[in-house]
This record gives sequence, structure tokens and C-alpha cells, in this order.
Amino acid sequence: MVDSIWKVAVAGGLLGATLMAQADTIRFAHVDPDSWQSSKKGAAAAMFKAAVESRSDDLKVELYPAGALGGEDETVQQAMDGMTQVVMISGAMSKVCPAAGVLDIPFMFNTASQAWKVLDGEFGDALAQHCLDQTGLRTLGYGETGFRNFTNNDHPIHSPADMQGLKFRVQDIPLYVELVKSLGGEPAPIPWSETPTALSTGVVDGQENPVSTIYNNNLHELQKYMTLDRHIYATDFLLINEQYFQSLSPEDQAIVEEAGRLAGNMGRSIQEFTAANGLLAVQKAGMEVYTPTPEEIEQFRNKAQPPVVKLLRNDLGDEANWIDRLQQAVDSTAQKNPS
Repeated sequence: MVDSIWKVAVAGGLLGATLMAQADTIRFAHVDPDSWQSSKKGAAAAMFKAAVESRSDDLKVELYPAGALGGEDETVQQAMDGMTQVVMISGAMSKVCPAAGVLDIPFMFNTASQAWKVLDGEFGDALAQHCLDQTGLRTLGYGETGFRNFTNNDHPIHSPADMQGLKFRVQDIPLYVELVKSLGGEPAPIPWSETPTALSTGVVDGQENPVSTIYNNNLHELQKYMTLDRHIYATDFLLINEQYFQSLSPEDQAIVEEAGRLAGNMGRSIQEFTAANGLLAVQKAGMEVYTPTPEEIEQFRNKAQPPVVKLLRNDLGDEANWIDRLQQAVDSTAQKNPS
């Protein structure tokens, strides 16, 4: 009898220890490669793990890169369900928190540093709180996917007039479809996995992506021309399940929050590095790169912004005020930094 009780007690103790170990392990999932030197989300994840584990005796971080737990839609749902504690996503954010879609308004930001000021300021804090209320996910930091640019295989694009008659692969997102249509091109929603084949076979003439994505996926070998129009600044969201966050001690909450800020900044830095390095590399490989003048950028902005904003206002309904709040935040930043 005593022996049986002892076995139950030991088994219970082991089970309790196992559950405790699981509770103290943060699962961090993202879809980018694991390399911190070439992957923005990989770099952010590596920083988060190092910052948490070096400062907390209680927490460990397990990384699940390269879509190991599924795509962005799957991982953000896992985070909302509490199956995964931390995720880093980009485009999927607007699917669970529609107000986040305002960050994809074309030609809203002139520079990355301007975007950082907006996201790290009152607007970013307010958006984070709004999305927390809607999803149960706390924003620990904002990373960067980077400015998106058009490429094509037909001729240089200096203005919207040059996009007439060209077919561009886009993500299957209404905002991106409307963007290309407003500029005179023909949008073709095609899955990412099929994009290289579509480009090489001429199904589409071009596509749009950040420079680092273009270079790292060898799209410059399939495209002759790139235009640095920087039409959309894409944001990464570093998120933690709020219920799990609240289960942590105040000390560990502070560690996780600081790790999130550091991770977001790390992702931004690596993205800026890979974009600059990629731009040099594609030009060295023979790609022709054109930087539009401020006057030409204004032509793009005047064509693209109004129809996309109209689409967003209709989609957001009662939450359309987030468009105006973002514009006010951007204008405020510009006033503080007139240069």
C-alpha cells in the first residue's frame, strides 16, 4: 500500500514538474528562415530568445522558424488559442485586426525612420491596445518587412503611365489588387510558390516585393527592371498571447516586454541591411534599378492613395477613423522633422 502511494506521489511529482517545464517554455513561431544574418524574423526571434533566457531563470524560448508550425494564418490562430505563446507575422495581422490594414496604405511613409517614429509613438501604442482588445494578443514590438517595389521584364517604370499594359503578380489581398489597378497595371493574384514560374514563363510581366525578398529568392534573375517606388511599407508584428503574458510574474513580464522591443529593432536593422546589400547585389548582377524623382513619386501617390483609402474606408466601416489617426500621426512626424 505504501509502495503504491509512493509510486503515485512520484508520478504526480514528475507530471507536475513536466507541466511546470511546459508552462515555462515560450514557443515562438514565424515563417521566415532561421538565419539571423539574412532573415528579419529569424534575427528578431534570435534576439528575443537571447534576451529572455539571459535575464530570466524561469523562462526558456523554443524557436519554430520557416513555417514549422504552419503559415501566418495558422500560427496567429494558434497564438489566439494559446497553443503557441509568441508569433511574428506581417500580412496576416489585418485579417485578425482589420485596423492594422491602414499601415498598408500606399505611399504613406517616406522613410523607414518615419515609420518607426509613428509605430513607436502614440499611434503604435493605440493600435496595439486596439488589436489586443480584438484578438487577445499583446504587441510586444514592431518589426519590419520593408518597402515594396515593382519589378518587370518589359521596360523601365518611371511613372504610372509606364505600368499600362503590364501584368503584375500580387498577393491575393484586395488592397494590393486595387493598388495595381489604380496605377494602370493589371493585377494577377498568384500564390507565392507559383511566382517564379509565372515570371519565367511570361504569365505575368512583373511583381512587387521588398528588395531583400527579390534578391534572396533570385527574382532578379527573372526580371530586368526594378523601380524603387517604395509603394508600401510593410510591418512585422511581434505578438504574445495575453492570457499567457498575465500568467507571468511581474519580473518576467518586464523581461518579455523588453525582449520584444529589442527583437523588433533587431528585425528592423537586419531588414535594412539585407535591403541595402540586396540592392547592391542585384545591380551588380545586371538588373537595371531606377529611383523615381519626388515629382514622379507624387504621381504614383495621387493615383494610388485615393482608391485604396476608399476601399479601406468601406471595409473598415466604424473603424475607418484609424485611417485619419494614421495620417495625423504621419503629418505630426513630418512637422517635427521638416527635412
